[in-house]
Amino acid sequence: MPSQNPPDVRSSDPAARWEHFPHDADIGIRGVGGSPAAAFEQGALALTAAITDPQCVEPREAVAVHCEARDLELLFVEWLNALVFEMATRGMIFGRFAVAIAGTRLDATAWGEPIDVARHQPAAEVKGATYTALRVAQGADGTWVADCVVDV
Repeated sequence: MPSQNPPDVRSSDPAARWEHFPHDADIGIRGVGGSPAAAFEQGALALTAAITDPQCVEPREAVAVHCEARDLELLFVEWLNALVFEMATRGMIFGRFAVAIAGTRLDATAWGEPIDVARHQPAAEVKGATYTALRVAQGADGTWVADCVVDV
C-alpha cells in the first residue's frame, strides 16, 4: 500500500507527464511515466486537470482506492472510474496520487480536499472513463502511456 504522506506534485520520474488530447465533445486524457503505476498517477492528474488546475488542490485528506481488472487497460478505466466515484460521493477533488500495481490489482492513495466552487472553478463534470481510445502500453523508449476518453 502506498504511504500515507502525499507525494510532491512534481514527480521524480523524468518521463512523468500528463496531457489532454482532442475527442469530439469529450476529453481524451493521457498519463505517461516510467512504469504503469506512474502512468496511472499521471492519468489521474489529467482527469483532475479536466476539472480544475491540479496545483490548486490541497492534499488535506487521504482516500484509499482499490480496484482489480483482468488486464492493465481495463484496470486504467476502473482506476479512473473509482476516482470519479470517490469525487462524486465525497464531494472532493484530488490533486496527488500514489499508485501501486501488482499484476492486475491496484492499491492507491488519492489526496485532496472538499471541492470549493469559488476557489477550484470547475470547468467540467467528469461523468466517467470510457473504453474509447483506451490504451495502456510501453513505448519503444521504455515509457508507459495510459490513454482513454472521459465523458464530460
